[in-house]
Amino acid sequence: MTKSNGKSKKHSRSIIRSILLSTIIFIVFSLGFFPIVLAGKLLLHFLIFDKLWHFLLLPFILYWGVVILIISEISISGLIIKLFNIKYKPGTYEYSFGDRNTFKWIIICSLYTPCRKIIEIFPVGAMKNIYYKLLGMKIGENTLVGGVIKDPCVTEFGDNVTMGEYAIIYGHIQDYSKGTITIGRIKIGNNCVIGAGAIIMPGATLQDNVVLAAGALVTQNQVLEKGKTYAGIPAKEIMVGKNAKKL
Repeated sequence: MTKSNGKSKKHSRSIIRSILLSTIIFIVFSLGFFPIVLAGKLLLHFLIFDKLWHFLLLPFILYWGVVILIISEISISGLIIKLFNIKYKPGTYEYSFGDRNTFKWIIICSLYTPCRKIIEIFPVGAMKNIYYKLLGMKIGENTLVGGVIKDPCVTEFGDNVTMGEYAIIYGHIQDYSKGTITIGRIKIGNNCVIGAGAIIMPGATLQDNVVLAAGALVTQNQVLEKGKTYAGIPAKEIMVGKNAKKL
């Protein structure tokens, strides 16, 4: 009887949180349209499109409308996550709406993933780092975040870090067979270089002055030691420069 009640409560909680998630997504992304609606209403006070040059301006107006929409959606989703302090913690959790930490992960993914796709397509400059910081990512000075950050709130970059295009940093692993999600914190030290197309898995640490070659794979919880160069799948130390000549 107790188990039955427990399952019933868990099922009810999952339904409630599923509805809550849909509501949050609807409200947040709807709010993102407000600036462009207001801008459109203001524009109609000056242009009534009864002259040819008004129509000639239309492509430029549409372009800036898209820009405003992108900035608005990114800003509002980031501010909502920051304002309500929605963050998930490292660990292994049941992959269901019933788990509190997993539910936070699902909320962030639902709000962050569309914006991340936009960032990958449209250059947003310095706003990219600002957005990541709103999501809880720590980013040092003079750091270039290229590629894809899957889980900003458990990812940390030091100073003078360069991350190449198409590199991916994962902060989570889903195991559908066990019905779990494992989240691990990733720490990138100072003066590190992450090559294009490299993949870094949850729990990995790159100590200061590490160079990770293009296409390399850093496995789960792997530690790359200070001042060394790594390449391959999985990533292994390689000798470069003077050290290579000694071999």
